[in-house]
Amino acid sequence: MKKEVEKLLQYVQKPARYIGGELNAVMKDKESIDIRYAFCFPDTYEIGMSHLGMKILYGLVNEREDAWCERVFAPDNDMEEQLRKNNVPLFALESGDYINEFDMIGFTLQYELCYTNVLNMLNLAHIPLKSEDRTDLTPIICVGGPCCCNPEPITDFVDIVFLGEGEYSTNEVIDLLKECKKNGATKQEFLQKAKDITGVYVPSLYKDSYNEDGTLKSLESVSDAPAVIKKSIVSDMDKVYYPKEFVVPYINIVHDRAVEEIFRGCIRGCRFCQAGFIYRPIREKSVDTINEQCKALIESTGYDEISLCSLSTSDHSDVNNMLTTLIDWTVKENINLSLPSLRVDNFSDELVEQLNKVRRSGLTFAPEAGTQRLRDVINKNVTEEEVIKTCTKAFDNGWTSVKLYFMMGLPTETMDDIKGIADLGMEVVHAFYKNPNRQKGTGVQVSISCASFIPKPFTPFQWEPEDSMELLKEKQKHLLESIPSKKIRVSYHETPTSLLEGVLARGDRRLGKVILRAYELGCKFDSWDDQFNFDAWMQAFDEIGIDPHFYTHRRREFSELLPWDHLDFGVSRKFLENENKKAHMNQTTPHCRIQCAGCGANKLNGGKCDARS
Repeated sequence: MKKEVEKLLQYVQKPARYIGGELNAVMKDKESIDIRYAFCFPDTYEIGMSHLGMKILYGLVNEREDAWCERVFAPDNDMEEQLRKNNVPLFALESGDYINEFDMIGFTLQYELCYTNVLNMLNLAHIPLKSEDRTDLTPIICVGGPCCCNPEPITDFVDIVFLGEGEYSTNEVIDLLKECKKNGATKQEFLQKAKDITGVYVPSLYKDSYNEDGTLKSLESVSDAPAVIKKSIVSDMDKVYYPKEFVVPYINIVHDRAVEEIFRGCIRGCRFCQAGFIYRPIREKSVDTINEQCKALIESTGYDEISLCSLSTSDHSDVNNMLTTLIDWTVKENINLSLPSLRVDNFSDELVEQLNKVRRSGLTFAPEAGTQRLRDVINKNVTEEEVIKTCTKAFDNGWTSVKLYFMMGLPTETMDDIKGIADLGMEVVHAFYKNPNRQKGTGVQVSISCASFIPKPFTPFQWEPEDSMELLKEKQKHLLESIPSKKIRVSYHETPTSLLEGVLARGDRRLGKVILRAYELGCKFDSWDDQFNFDAWMQAFDEIGIDPHFYTHRRREFSELLPWDHLDFGVSRKFLENENKKAHMNQTTPHCRIQCAGCGANKLNGGKCDARS
């Protein structure tokens, strides 16, 4: 660590965020490597260190002898104040070197409200914010992550966008940059070659134009860049790189445990769920691979908890065998096995038997909507009977708390659907007290969490309008008034952040000026309620002359060109249109293992999909 950085630590609350040197952190001789890569998470250390994607790519790049990946997180306000006051640029944790000296600077975009943090980190690093103002070959500014299925609002600031999964495309870009550095190539020459790598999008090679009504007219290549850019995809989850060790932090982080990814994709097809579509097709790891990787992580980190990561853990096709294999050794070694993302419609007796062998915690299920009609609209394929049956089974086996996730503001939703959330919560309470096998002498606690629905790209609801802030507040008030028991607790999202997230999720390139102006007005850490400045954002929209409601309150026609239509994440537009039409007819689509719906995602994986026998 540089002395000028070390001097600042006495003035900040959590210096361990900034010192590096943790167990399994990778140190290299910078004189013996060709490419230095700063992997940036645009939020605090505690959140970023919990992110699995960073762990994977950090290990992947550091497996190379010619490259060194270091971690960078958004400094909290106290550290930022010290950096600016002392004119110290943003630095990487491993070496302590300033990241403006690096060859690549990558940001993972997990949430639209992190965009101003990206600009703030670039500014703290003394790097020009706009891509057009950075003329040297390095540093190349790149972004990846789920928000990159529509990166258009932030394209003014980045050089390349990673689409899809980065295990292959990251190494290809590093190889190319190494070659270009060696040959003395220009930045433009690098970008012209990078555009041909699968899963790499170069925004500067495309030009946008608009119709008189403000809708997108065209987004076309200004060179020989491809008209459609396909995402990168991992075909074999058993063979792809997965880290044998994680960096173990000195301080508590949000998810402080080992994490094992058991499959990618989802068989379900919930129409609101972006992840369920952009990570298709489903690809599983074998039980042997999962078991081997879990053992390696526990041995290398010393953690006493493993969390199985996927969009729906109980949908692994060999889930009972997987749990039996893991529990055989985790119980003996006092390792807790955490199973998030359980489904109410496959909460089997076998699964309960396995869960009874691990450390007891609350159960979480996601009915998503309060009435059967609305669950059919969103294609949840879960009935109230299944919810009550599953909760009863949990109560039979000693559980006394259940958390239920719902969404508010879904297409076609009425106030009756909102009341249905409260009614379903009360039915769960009744199920506890009607159950003769419940744990005696205890009460039940049902927690209801309501997220505000935001239409996202590459979902059947990408054309739908978003509820206004006023209507969402009415629905939140109606839900609270409908709760009949103190045994039910309710939490929900703040509406102003939902409006901004909705704008940025489905916006176009014109929003780059708004993001920049909001940052200049002091916006950052927008996902933190105590720092979000809604008035500043509205001022930025007003000054730039853009109505945010243009992106949220209108229904988009199927004929409209969408800002992300030039990106191919596998699922066909026609399939999404048909699913939207079925939603408005309250019709469901069976999940992938019952019947293939022909979404088209398997075409990116050589026709293969683990959901198809």
